[in-house]
Amino acid sequence: MEIIKERKKLNRAIRHAKKIFLMGHKNLDLDALGSQIGMYMVLKKKKKDCYIIIDDKEHEAGVEKILRELDGVITKIKSSEIDENLSPNNSKNLLIILDTNKTELVQSKEALNKINKKLVIDHHILGKTTIKNADIIDDSKASSTCEMITSLIEYYDVEVDSYYATILLSGIVLDTNNYTLNTTSETFYASYYLSSLGASAKKVQYLLKQDIEEYTERQKLMANIETINDIIAFTHASTNTIYRKEDLAKVADTLLFFNNIEASFVIGKIDKETVGISARSLGNYDILNVLKKFNGGGDTNSGAATVEKSTISKVEQELKKLIKEGE
Repeated sequence: MEIIKERKKLNRAIRHAKKIFLMGHKNLDLDALGSQIGMYMVLKKKKKDCYIIIDDKEHEAGVEKILRELDGVITKIKSSEIDENLSPNNSKNLLIILDTNKTELVQSKEALNKINKKLVIDHHILGKTTIKNADIIDDSKASSTCEMITSLIEYYDVEVDSYYATILLSGIVLDTNNYTLNTTSETFYASYYLSSLGASAKKVQYLLKQDIEEYTERQKLMANIETINDIIAFTHASTNTIYRKEDLAKVADTLLFFNNIEASFVIGKIDKETVGISARSLGNYDILNVLKKFNGGGDTNSGAATVEKSTISKVEQELKKLIKEGE
């Protein structure tokens, strides 16, 4: 596991830090939150003062359940509270970014600007907007950032309660789409290790439960499915409906379950002026080559892009053109 090979970089970053701040990407999911909580446990063993920065006003159901249950147990702050918690000696402050390496996706731009020492721990492929002036531990072969942090927990022999182990396992299950995507022997070993700590598969399903209304709204996207070259599934939303990025991603995941489908693309409005693209692949089709044309990114199995001040129709035409040009 890359994070174990890079442990000297990690140790060097945290050794002299007095205050350590953790943050993930916007619109937290179970992998981003789970890896932060896992890292929080590692840092607490090392007797470090640490804070989790969360600015999101709304959360998906599983994340909301965890934050509610851990209220008062872990130290959460907003960007507006960073200044009052910083060490006066800025060289003693450290920011650890988990589950993203992109500047535009982080929870807090303020944290990036105010904290000089930065460490990125991520499993997504690096790109043009990767955070500058930061130490980076990136492992695109890992299924999830939770898998990476689980390896760290085992290596440092951190005592983890069964509830926290369950949260980490939920991040792995989420990012592998229930072990159907981007899994290796290390993924299954990490899951086994978390189970040995008491992680509950039943409770993972509880965290992954979906809202009925959101599920019904996503199902509407299934009405417009078409295939390109018999191996690429494609669908788009109506122009009047706004979806969360994670909703588009879940539909893209679902499309891979159909016979012969190797990759999927889903288009929908994510706000009034922005069109989102979510893509998935089983590994035999290069979705990144297409997404990069929209300044998007991701990894071999999953990726996304956003197009501002455009329409679903325009993005659909351009996307289909790029796919066909790549035949």
